Amino acid sequence: MKYLLLGYTPATDWDAESADTPSPEALAAFATYQKLEQELTASGELVATEGLGHPAVSTTVRKTADGVIATDGPFAELKEVLASFAVIDVAGHERAVEITARLVAALGEPIEIRPIMGADFTA
Repeated sequence: MKYLLLGYTPATDWDAESADTPSPEALAAFATYQKLEQELTASGELVATEGLGHPAVSTTVRKTADGVIATDGPFAELKEVLASFAVIDVAGHERAVEITARLVAALGEPIEIRPIMGADFTA
């Protein structure tokens, strides 16, 4: 079963880390994440993972009464922003929660788990 893990970070933390050299805490969390990434790659459970660009450089496309429009930036001002994603392919929801708990323990930020609908979707 495939799951999408959505990693969120406080917008203020993102701005602080983007503007300066990463803090020792951020570097330690990243090192822990890299070890887990290697473990999940070796087990075949990690499909893909990427960090995302700053929300200030995003574009939102939406349908309006006048047609489809594109605007700069995120949909609304947010306290937390989507910072990264990972796709895992695991035996089931329990394993997805186990992996995600390890990520949250390392990074200290919330991660949302969503099943990916496909041929094996049985939620």
